[in-house]
Amino acid sequence: MVISAPAAASIDTAVESMLAPVAAALSAFVFAKLPIFGYEIPWIVLWLAVAASFFTLYLGFINIRGFALALRLVRGDYHDPKAPGEISHFQAVATAVSGTVGVGNIGGVAVAIVIGGPGAAFWLIVAGFLSMSTKLVECTLGVKYRKYNPDGSVSGGPMYYLEHWLSSRGKPGLGKGLGKFYALSMVIGCLGIGNMFQSNQAYVQFVSITGGEASFFADKGWLFGLAIALVVGLVIIGGIRSIAAVASKIVPFMAVLYLCSALVIVILSAEHIPAAIELIVSSAFSVESATGGMIGAIIVGFQRALFSNEAGLGSASIAHSAVQTDHPASEGLVSLLEPFIDTVVICTLSSLVIVVTAYPAGLMDQGLEGIALTSAAFEHHVSWAPYPLAVAALLFAFSTAVAWSYYGLKAWTYLFSEHPVSEGIFKLAFCAFLAIGCMIQLQAVLDFADAMVFLISVPNILGLYLFAPEVKKEVASFIAKVKSGEVHNYRRDGVPTAADAVRGV
Repeated sequence: MVISAPAAASIDTAVESMLAPVAAALSAFVFAKLPIFGYEIPWIVLWLAVAASFFTLYLGFINIRGFALALRLVRGDYHDPKAPGEISHFQAVATAVSGTVGVGNIGGVAVAIVIGGPGAAFWLIVAGFLSMSTKLVECTLGVKYRKYNPDGSVSGGPMYYLEHWLSSRGKPGLGKGLGKFYALSMVIGCLGIGNMFQSNQAYVQFVSITGGEASFFADKGWLFGLAIALVVGLVIIGGIRSIAAVASKIVPFMAVLYLCSALVIVILSAEHIPAAIELIVSSAFSVESATGGMIGAIIVGFQRALFSNEAGLGSASIAHSAVQTDHPASEGLVSLLEPFIDTVVICTLSSLVIVVTAYPAGLMDQGLEGIALTSAAFEHHVSWAPYPLAVAALLFAFSTAVAWSYYGLKAWTYLFSEHPVSEGIFKLAFCAFLAIGCMIQLQAVLDFADAMVFLISVPNILGLYLFAPEVKKEVASFIAKVKSGEVHNYRRDGVPTAADAVRGV
């Protein structure tokens, strides 16, 4: 059934009028700002930033110490094909990265620099570095407390480890209730920021590269919506194995496409690189500036980074929980790479493109915002550069929707059941919302979903603090086993023989 323009407008208006007051109230609470030292800081950003700093210090800078081992794990050195789980370490991190690398990595960074100045790019990198530790904690717990289903599949995430904490202390009802609150919030979030927003942005980008207002698709959002819903549906119908298989191919391609494009633009502005780096660093520590100085840059940089890599929300641990491993900390270490790729690498390059091109070319004075500013920076040197940028943005939106479908599915089955009929209902609903996202603008729905997703960081971070000593032991034990050779290196030594097993290898 095709929704006509008047009908779409009617639905739009009805939903907005009903949900807007609730969304506004929830957003006002979740993103409320606290006055600290004369600056207004969103408390949710402060909550996530303090946690990232704590876990980095508490785990002894594991984001540095464990980085090399994380690369070896992703490469497959310690991947046991007989271990419980459904996907490899590489597929798990590719799926999680596909859920965080989105349009915000292109347009959101530009917004951050416009608001916080060039110094925001420096603090964005710092925040990404610290977030690596938070991600390790939640993904280690996701694997350790995952549920094994009769069909061989697994289910994990914050709803399971939060429930376990309370249930193991004699409060199963409270534990289940907290798990359901997290799961419900994740379902709402996946249908908003992980679904409708992504399809809408994909549609906007597609129209822009096919002629803008003159494009055949300019007034046919329903057609594009049905197409993207069909493609996503074909991927998610096969579950995490299918999603991971697609993500493991799309993520490297779209990342390389964007990174190479960005590097070309930066190289073409090579003469401005030294001045740009100096500007970024000096602005990051400037006491006074038009953009709020050092504090303003820190706030905006941290906010963009934490909203981008989602460390502390617990969403990525749902994907990482499906990994094949007997060692929960192994996947925690792999997850270190996610904020590194998403924030430290991709967002940093986006920042450099803006600072080395937009500032010298005077693009900052043209009133451009978001992805329009990034696109103008690309186009300044190469007239056709916005096309690969748009393709990357389309892939970012598609891959994010695919990953969030799995997050939502596992939250849905936690609330209801793992039955195929229950899963089928969710997948149909998810694809329907994808199509609707291209036809009508439901800003209230997006605002409500956004607020719910960040609200669940409160119980999730509290749970991470409570589990911190346990995670620290898990990580230390795994690293020690790797060093001693107790954890088998399959890539180097092959599959263990029966004799090896007897010797304990």
